[in-house]
Amino acid sequence: MKTDIQRGLVLRNEKCHEHYTTEFLYNLYSSEGKGIFDCRINVLGHLQQGGAPTPFDRNYGTKLGVKAVLWMSEKLQQVYTKGRVFANSGDTACVIGLRKKVVAFSPVTELKKVTDFEHRLPQEQWWLNLRLMLKMLANYQISLTEYISGQMEHVTRRTLSIEKGF
Repeated sequence: MKTDIQRGLVLRNEKCHEHYTTEFLYNLYSSEGKGIFDCRINVLGHLQQGGAPTPFDRNYGTKLGVKAVLWMSEKLQQVYTKGRVFANSGDTACVIGLRKKVVAFSPVTELKKVTDFEHRLPQEQWWLNLRLMLKMLANYQISLTEYISGQMEHVTRRTLSIEKGF
């Protein structure tokens, strides 16, 4: 951890041990790090939003999990030399997800270049070019000569009232 590359990963099953909880491991690594490295907790179940997962969600999550573990095993074999792991290239820290209908691993260094961190969104979003068509289908009164496709429009929130018809 004292080298240029300062990343590590601890995977823990929720039923691995009654005393070695996620909070315990976080506190242990945080106190032992002493400024050399920092820690974060990322419990995958807590990231999930939107209610109960469907069977499709569970199946897809299982497939992504298998691909991630296979990818990690392959990377570990590639960077293992003389009893040590040298994970010092950009493609050793990746995020798995869909990219143009294909499950792909995106290096974090590449994602950093295309991410709007303030709004937690990609800088370019493919669906923005569809907004003109959506407005046409919804019978919005728009001017086609002034409309700029592919730019985010900011909407101001109005107060809701039954008298004004929302």
